[in-house]
Amino acid sequence: MNLSERQKEEINRAIADYLHTYGYLESLEIFRKEASLSENDPKTINGMLEKKWTSVLRLQKKVNDLEAKLADADKEISHGAPTRDKRQPAEWIPRPPERYALTGHRAPVNRVVFHPVWSVFASCSEDATIKVWDFESGEFERSLKGHTDAVQDIAFDKTGKMLVSCSADMTIKVWEFGSTYECMKTLKGHDHNISSVCFLPTGDAILSSSRDFTIKMWEIQSGYCVHTFRGHTEWVRMVRVAPDGVLFASCGIDQSIIVWSLASKQPKVTLRDHEHVVECIEWAPESALNNIRNEAGQKANGDMSLTHVIVSGSRDKTIKMWDAHSGALLFTLLGHDNWVRGLRFHPRGKYLLSVCDDKTLKIWEISQRRCYKTIEAHQQFVTSLDFHQSLPYVITSSVDYSCKVWECR
Repeated sequence: MNLSERQKEEINRAIADYLHTYGYLESLEIFRKEASLSENDPKTINGMLEKKWTSVLRLQKKVNDLEAKLADADKEISHGAPTRDKRQPAEWIPRPPERYALTGHRAPVNRVVFHPVWSVFASCSEDATIKVWDFESGEFERSLKGHTDAVQDIAFDKTGKMLVSCSADMTIKVWEFGSTYECMKTLKGHDHNISSVCFLPTGDAILSSSRDFTIKMWEIQSGYCVHTFRGHTEWVRMVRVAPDGVLFASCGIDQSIIVWSLASKQPKVTLRDHEHVVECIEWAPESALNNIRNEAGQKANGDMSLTHVIVSGSRDKTIKMWDAHSGALLFTLLGHDNWVRGLRFHPRGKYLLSVCDDKTLKIWEISQRRCYKTIEAHQQFVTSLDFHQSLPYVITSSVDYSCKVWECR
């Protein structure tokens, strides 16, 4: 390999810096003489050797991944199965086996969420920690510690610069994400276990739900609770805000879902049809509304009044779709054999994904109102999932202490 004089000089300086940093002083003196380096040379490339070495390792890992994908593609072609190139992005769904099974938590994992910008996701656990993982390489990056009891839920703001967490220690913590990863604020005010938390789309406030039967709104800048919502008669299991920020919904052990107006801070409608605890809720994105309208009997070019749809999962093993304005039950999906723990729509709106205590991940085709595919996801109860909004990845978490990364194709 032929190197330019400048490249040779940079490499020599990097080697000299490495020898100096790690105390190989005798070797350094000999090398300086042979390489004609002065002791007063400015150290403008500190740590270059280490950076190059880690870059080579990452590059080799990506090469190995690409070779594995190529082998899978050859196998799919030889067996006549459709490859990703033959499918449109709207058709991509998670396919077994998982790409990575990530372990590191010392207790059940309660929630996993993708970062909105970077190729990382966060997980929270009953071991009182939050962990950050690179979902492309499968590498563990860091732990966030500060809670003293199980961390129940986490969420990123839309910029990805803040992470919020809530815990059985009755606190909510707001973390700086990307630089210091330190806890910026600790919010206190609930009287019992805090089960769920989320940012408002504006990014200036947080909603939380608790076993104390209440939902609270918090101003991030001041850290004050600015409003307490009361309406449930039991533990409020989850709270989620509609994408447009007009409504939010909550669900709980009282078997109900309450839809609230953020402007008036009053309940709009209460949804009741589940026969057991409602564990999870999710708002339908705009991309899914046409499929839901068609299946509910409202044609996309006809009645457009169905603008806010919420889906709920329950311990009664069912998933239900609701009109959030009228409170009408649109339809019910049957197929799980245990508590439904998590729900997430495909970014293109064709599918709904669910996870359950029956250890499975199910993909539902909304337009057909049927289970399209079932994946045996974990060895124990599956507690949550997330679908990346722009990349073909799904993540799941489980009581088996693990998180899994699934590639979609």
